[in-house]
Amino acid sequence: MRRILIVGGGYAGFYTAWKLEKKLRPHEADVTIVDPRPYMTYQPFLPEVTAGSVEARHVAVSLRRHLRRTHIIAGSVVKIDHANRTATVQTPDAPDRELAYDTIVVTAGAVTRTFPIPGVADEAIGLKHVEEAVAIRDRLLTAFERAAALPPGPERRRLLTVTVVGGGFTGVEGFGELLSLATALLKRYPELSFDDLAFHLVEVRDRILPEVTDKPGRWVVEHLEKRGGHVHLETKLVSAADGHIVLSDGSEYDNHLLIWTAGNQSNPVIARHTDLPVNEQGLFRVRADMRVGTDDAPVPDAWAAGDNAAVPDLASDVPGATVVPNAQHAVRQGKRLAKNLVADLRGRKVKPYVHHSLGTVATLGLGKGIFQYRRIVIKGLLGWLMHRGYHVLAVPTWERKVRVFLVWVAALFYGRDIVSLLSVQHPRAAFVAATLGERDRQVTRR
Repeated sequence: MRRILIVGGGYAGFYTAWKLEKKLRPHEADVTIVDPRPYMTYQPFLPEVTAGSVEARHVAVSLRRHLRRTHIIAGSVVKIDHANRTATVQTPDAPDRELAYDTIVVTAGAVTRTFPIPGVADEAIGLKHVEEAVAIRDRLLTAFERAAALPPGPERRRLLTVTVVGGGFTGVEGFGELLSLATALLKRYPELSFDDLAFHLVEVRDRILPEVTDKPGRWVVEHLEKRGGHVHLETKLVSAADGHIVLSDGSEYDNHLLIWTAGNQSNPVIARHTDLPVNEQGLFRVRADMRVGTDDAPVPDAWAAGDNAAVPDLASDVPGATVVPNAQHAVRQGKRLAKNLVADLRGRKVKPYVHHSLGTVATLGLGKGIFQYRRIVIKGLLGWLMHRGYHVLAVPTWERKVRVFLVWVAALFYGRDIVSLLSVQHPRAAFVAATLGERDRQVTRR
């Protein structure tokens, strides 16, 4: 059987493997997927996880549960030697090993882009993985508990101050959802007032949400500011050392929760540890059919899709344009890639990836959203309903669709769950404290 290795279990990787299982004949090919996490994260739901509108486990699609004919390796590919058809796999509990393959599909995605800003490495939390979304939610809920026990003053204000860096979809949606959660929490904390909250969104460009046009983008800024948010455009984060935020527009304040969503950068394995061709941005050069290489010099048995590949955008009128690295494209690239792999395996003609955008949709908090398709713009409650409708249909597997929908129905009647489980990050703390207490009692009796 032909050995197909898929590097990365995100959108493109998961959908490639999922569709291959449905299209390949028994014993036609052996498929292996390598990813450090045993699940695919449906990232568009992460802002709602931070606000408690979606349960954390419901945005994680188990690879082993849904890829029943695919070999799963919980590890990371740290080197690709395509000349010898081998990949070096690193796992937590074993030495690095060489994994041989006949065909490789690289869908490792991108990594969070960071800058050497003082304090960011020590203070910031990303919003790319479900663990980060859960940590953000628990820290905000715990901050409310701590602030409610304090008198009005600088420390209470610091605990209820949140800064989000990055005005793309993840940053704006995360900001809007957290602001919505914090505002709703005030009903449960009579000790606190709206004036105690301070939410800051920092964006280096002169606008947010670059995927929408200028007018809807300005409306989003005005909408967030009317709800009490502070939007800093054309502003850089200068320092976050010791929890003190310094911005390039002159603003300075003490901060409790710093969330970093300032875009992505190329995966270091793709950019520096492979003999496959990459461009200046560290992305694979691929053809429109997602085969690595160019039309004049294709690389045999190598394919790539998703955020680590510069896939030509055949639906664009701009010469040389590549598709926007988002979930909408990654999902559809994975499906097309699976069809092309099967066609190539059977000696048939492969087809290029062409996809016209279905529009952009964003949540700005409970009951608030925006949708745009070309010149059609829908705001407010209807935009929010369209966001939820689109994503409950887009999240893979019926099992996950049902789970997410049931949580939404429950929240409609009973509201969000506002219990913080921050202590889960230190699961032995209570046991250790009990052990030390028993030792003290023994010493006292002696």
